[in-house]
Amino acid sequence: MAAPRRIVITGGSSGLGLALARACVLRGDHVALLARDPVKLELAAEELRLLRPNARVAVSATDVQNPAGLQQACEQIAKTLGGIDVLVNSAGVLREGYFETLPLRVHREVMDINYFGTLNTIHAALPQLKHSSQPRIVNIASIAGLTGVFGYSAYCASKHALVGLSEVLRYELAPQGITVQLVCPPEFDSPMVDALDRTRTPENREHTLTIPKVAVEVIVADVLRALDHQTFLTVPGRLARLTSLGLRHFPALSRFIGDTRVRKAYIGPTL
Repeated sequence: MAAPRRIVITGGSSGLGLALARACVLRGDHVALLARDPVKLELAAEELRLLRPNARVAVSATDVQNPAGLQQACEQIAKTLGGIDVLVNSAGVLREGYFETLPLRVHREVMDINYFGTLNTIHAALPQLKHSSQPRIVNIASIAGLTGVFGYSAYCASKHALVGLSEVLRYELAPQGITVQLVCPPEFDSPMVDALDRTRTPENREHTLTIPKVAVEVIVADVLRALDHQTFLTVPGRLARLTSLGLRHFPALSRFIGDTRVRKAYIGPTL
C-alpha cells in the first residue's frame, strides 16, 4: 500500500477545495486546508476528522494574497505533517458583469486572488515540495481559461494567466522532478456559483449554458485520477472535454456557436 500523501489545498474550507479534501482523507492521505476564515476552517477540519478519525488534518487561516503569511503557513504545515507532497491551488473568486460597467477594482481583485494568489502559494510551497520524493502542483483553473466567455472579462483574464503560468512551470520544474498539472473544469454547483446565479447577466447565462454544469463529484474524481497519473491537462466532464477539443481544433465554429447564443439573449449594459 502506498504511503499517505501530504496534501495542501487552498480554498479548502468550502466548495471544490473541501470536496477534494474529503476524497483525499477517505483515501488515507494527510491534508492541510488553507483559507481565510478560521471558523470555517475549523468546521471543515472537524468534518474531515469525523470521516476518518485517525486522519491527520491541519489548517491555516492565511490569505493567498499575503506572501509572507503563506511562507510561514507552508513551513508550519510541513512541520505538522512531516512535509508537503502535493499542493492543490483551488482558492479563487468568480465575478461577472459587462466590461463597461465592471469596476476596475474588481479586475484587480480577481487577478490578485486567482492568479497572484496561486503564484504566491506556489512560491511559498516550493522549498517544502523540493524535499518530497514525488512532488506535485495541481492548479485548478477553468475552461474559461481556454476561451472567452461573455461577462467574464476579469475571470477569463485571470484563468488565462493561470493556464500560461502552469504551462511555463511545467517546463521549468520538470527537470527538478516536480510535476505540474492543470485542471480546467466547467462551472459546477458551489457557494461561489450559487451566489453568481442570482446576478448573472442574461448573455452570460446563455453563453455559459453551452456547457451544462458538472457535478462536483465528477470534478473530484477526475482530479484524483490526474493525481494518480502524469497527465498535464484535465478537463472534467465529457461535454466539457469535447468543447475543449472544439476550441482547439475548430475555433471559428466555437465562436460562431458563442455568437449565436449571445445574440439570442443580448440586452447590453445600461450606461
